[in-house]
Amino acid sequence: MASKIIVVGAVEGAFPSTLEKISKLHAKNSFSLAIFLGDFFAGPESRSDEDDANVSALIDDKISVPLPTYFTLGKNPLPDPVKDKLEASDDELCPNLYFLGKRSTTKTSEGIRIVNLGGSLDPTITAGLSKEKHLPFHTEDDVKALRGANSADILLTTHWPLDIRKGSKVVLPDGVETPAGERCIADLCLALQPRYHFSTSTDAFYEREPFFYPPTEKESDAKPITRFISLAASANSSKQKSLYAFSLDPTTSAPINLPLGTTAPPFNITQKRQRLPDQEQSYTRFSTAQNADHYRPRKNHRRNEGSRAAPLGPQDCFFCLSSPSVKTHLIASIANDAYLTTAKGPLSTPSTFPSIPFPAHLLIIPLEHSPTLAGISVPEDRARTYKEMQRYRRALHSFLISKCGSKLGAVTWEVSRAHIRHTHWQFLPVSSDLVKKGLVEAAFKVEAENEKYPTSFRTKDVGDGTGAKGDFFRVWIWMPAEEDVVDGQSTSSEHAQDDELEEEKGKQKSLVLPLNEEFRFDLQFGRRVMAKLLGLEPRMNWRDCAQTDEEETKDVGAFKEAFKQFDWALED
Repeated sequence: MASKIIVVGAVEGAFPSTLEKISKLHAKNSFSLAIFLGDFFAGPESRSDEDDANVSALIDDKISVPLPTYFTLGKNPLPDPVKDKLEASDDELCPNLYFLGKRSTTKTSEGIRIVNLGGSLDPTITAGLSKEKHLPFHTEDDVKALRGANSADILLTTHWPLDIRKGSKVVLPDGVETPAGERCIADLCLALQPRYHFSTSTDAFYEREPFFYPPTEKESDAKPITRFISLAASANSSKQKSLYAFSLDPTTSAPINLPLGTTAPPFNITQKRQRLPDQEQSYTRFSTAQNADHYRPRKNHRRNEGSRAAPLGPQDCFFCLSSPSVKTHLIASIANDAYLTTAKGPLSTPSTFPSIPFPAHLLIIPLEHSPTLAGISVPEDRARTYKEMQRYRRALHSFLISKCGSKLGAVTWEVSRAHIRHTHWQFLPVSSDLVKKGLVEAAFKVEAENEKYPTSFRTKDVGDGTGAKGDFFRVWIWMPAEEDVVDGQSTSSEHAQDDELEEEKGKQKSLVLPLNEEFRFDLQFGRRVMAKLLGLEPRMNWRDCAQTDEEETKDVGAFKEAFKQFDWALED
């Protein structure tokens, strides 16, 4: 069923009168939701006593918001009272008014998926996610993280994508220049292929002709279409359009026949990342059973104990960089399709490995939200993701050799099961002597036997998972070969490009334990085996190893500094 939506350009503090206008329009049209683009509040240089009074009235629920309404981060920081209220209320400023944050993915109760990127690109930050969600700046990695949303019905950005007017015959009003665009936003639009992309400009309304994307193998006839619309600010002097109402049914498929006037995409597709597949999962921040009419904020999405939840999507996943709950301070490196992070509640400690003054328990995680690598349905995306994850693993091997010579090997394990949230690999150093004596391999096999699992480990390479039949637990056991170590240093280059050559370095064995529905498999199996092997049984449960944010930040900083010369993602 189609939902009626109204989108509003930057009101810059004039929200009392605009909300009153929206209320009258809503009474006649019954909108499902409203979206405010750009700056909702007055900027610090133009803010008056009246603006401050309006902010207080809004926070105190003295200004009515007639329907579920979302506002974004524009080019100015939020007022301090607004930031304080949002921090205390889980981004709900007042009844019916919700802050979308700097980067977020949201799915409304109508099934409409909204991806939002607020603020301007900060050129001074060359790597990493931005930390402060209320400041009007984003980074390249913030944009890259949103690719994990996979698709979008509506994309919201403060700035235009670069080259959006390429191939368009629509002209701007006299005297209005094309706003500066961002290349990373163009890349995001291309990756998500939204039905609608809304942005802002100060003095002009601009609606480009719709543009299409080449069909995928999955939908050989359908051609996804994006409509780019930029709304003028409400108080623009030339009275350009600042309101846009439309209807959207998120269940409709991409058209086979293109609408009249549709153009080729303005972006260079051959140089961009292909679209991530729609994983056909229910991405919700709320329980539709408890709140079937409208979106509610995250705090209301909890389900009753014992009920079976729908698969969680990116905004509910601790491993998705587009999720509000992701622990960004743990992230050590981000590539195009995978990233590296220190473990929360690490099994090892800074004293476990004498040559390494930090825990060195790490996670290698794909950017795409999928319970298994094999579940990434686009073959090219899956191949790139697996290649980058393996490249991180080999870089960690070289890092260990540089610090410890041949003293340490490593274990990397993975649970590939259709019912988990987001697949990932866990990496942990281990004594090379334990590997050489076969004790690591034996530990995994004995633990499986003690648990009376009906299947047993097999020596097998299943690659990206498509080589396995069904679910599995996998462990790679690695140790450096003598010829790979000269005076305690790795003989491989720091940022080696030849992945096939690098795969041959060291001695490695891949063990696979098939999983099925006949038995309950403990997702902490790998950690439990390693805890016993390293004599760290009291740290078997990660919740018992909690660190403060300060301790976690210190550990990830120490690792990043030590790993820097091997972090190929910094140069790619």
